[in-house]
Amino acid sequence: MKRAREDCDGEHPTAKVRRVVKSDSLSKLSDELLVRILSLVPVTSLLVCQRLSKKFGRLSVDSELWKAAYYRTFVLPRASRIPGIKDAGSASRLHYSSRLSKWLDDGYLVKDGVKTHWKQQYRLRHNWSQGQCAVSEIVVAERPPDPPLLVMMSNSTVFAADSISGLRAWSSKNDRQMLAATSLAVAGTDTLRLPVSMAIDSSDTTESDDRVAMGFADGSFSLYALKRGEHSFKSLFTHPPSTNGALAAIAYSAPYLLTMTEDHLLSLYAFGESVESIQPLQAPQLLYSLRSHTAWPPVSLSLRTTTSSMTAAIAYSIPTYLSGWTVGVQELRLSHKGELLESRLATAADEHSFTLSAYRSVSSPSTRSSSPLPGHSRETTLLSSPSTSKPTSMSYSHPYLLVAHPDNTLSLYLVKSTSSALSISSGNRLWGHTSSISGAHVGMRGKAVSVSRVGNELRVWDLEGGMSSMTSRRRLRNGDISVRVQPSKASDDSESIGGHALHGKAGLRLALDQGSFDDSIVSQGWVGFDEQNVIVLREKTEGSQALVVYDFT
Repeated sequence: MKRAREDCDGEHPTAKVRRVVKSDSLSKLSDELLVRILSLVPVTSLLVCQRLSKKFGRLSVDSELWKAAYYRTFVLPRASRIPGIKDAGSASRLHYSSRLSKWLDDGYLVKDGVKTHWKQQYRLRHNWSQGQCAVSEIVVAERPPDPPLLVMMSNSTVFAADSISGLRAWSSKNDRQMLAATSLAVAGTDTLRLPVSMAIDSSDTTESDDRVAMGFADGSFSLYALKRGEHSFKSLFTHPPSTNGALAAIAYSAPYLLTMTEDHLLSLYAFGESVESIQPLQAPQLLYSLRSHTAWPPVSLSLRTTTSSMTAAIAYSIPTYLSGWTVGVQELRLSHKGELLESRLATAADEHSFTLSAYRSVSSPSTRSSSPLPGHSRETTLLSSPSTSKPTSMSYSHPYLLVAHPDNTLSLYLVKSTSSALSISSGNRLWGHTSSISGAHVGMRGKAVSVSRVGNELRVWDLEGGMSSMTSRRRLRNGDISVRVQPSKASDDSESIGGHALHGKAGLRLALDQGSFDDSIVSQGWVGFDEQNVIVLREKTEGSQALVVYDFT
């Protein structure tokens, strides 16, 4: 028998490693199959796939992928929180389908003929939910005008008015350029009028034409049209001065105009529409006028139109004996011919409060009792009940009524308006601000923005669903109803969409180091927003005023 061969050094020979060549079977699949596979991965993995190869980079930005992700992340959770949305008729439509999904207020993104950049829309909504944005400024005045500057926002356009510089408009997009300016002096004279209220037409307007209503201290009001293509304002109508006093509040939804004077005279006008929107308007018809003895500032006016009627509403503060302050709402419902169908009012006072409005009008309905909910302690109820301190600002966008108080809190009321009754919920207190609140504004989809008076605290609130359900109350207790805005600039998609917020020198500190603001900045009580931006009017220590633009794109 032969003896096994041994190496001279006594070591065993090294085994040869067999190289295995892995075939890329995934890349051999068709684009349709790969898109189907990518539709099953989370957004964070979808962002990683963009860096794998040119092919995966092209497929991972497919519009249908991001459309489905947008629906799952932002539309479906909203639908599940809205009471009554899961009824028998709509439950089958709460699952994503490119054609059959229920898109709620996001339906404008899926209309026929509308091309939507779904990844960009996803990034925009994600940045809103995380409070991530970039910050810039538009200087509007070297010193504060008297009376204070008026500011409003519509269709990515910021409107500002004061007695010195007149009416001006800027684009809130990247260029931030001034679009137009016009004097507010009396026509043919050098007499300046003091603007004290402003409203933007809330009806459907074209992209090239915004209508602005201005109310003045002499009781007059004027309508202007912004012609973007011509970079100018067109004067449409001017109402002569009135002895009723300054127009403290105004609302405009063509062809209706709602005004309120300082001594609480509410007037509703209707304009006859001209053939072209830029043509001067004829004198309006006064449809209805009433004087209130119970409305206290601050107030908020609104106009809502349906196919059969129009509703003019005023939300106002009202003192209650023994319990502080509460809110009230009065509605005037008219036909499109100008006939008064109904006038009704409601307050949020409970059965233990006595209001002047209840004494003057026995028809004023009383809202539900503020007794503790089942399973809730008295301490919890007191913490969640609305503040009874005097309101400092108010914003009403049906059905949400948001009120700011000097104790660093907000109160949210839900207004229920049906064909048979008008009522206001007992309200809930919203916590989150650590300093006095300068202003708050309710906008689209139940989203609201509030800003502190001193410093740079800006919060975004998700009010949708109200506070009636257990889920909504749980979100309130857990602090999920709001997020603090942190100005920052993400470097890539993974950080701006799927990743975490930037660490280190980011957020507010980064903005401070860049010189965007300082701690002595004071907010002037106005805050507005649209789908992409939040605009805040601020005043610096040296007296200059600027519009701070928070860009969420």
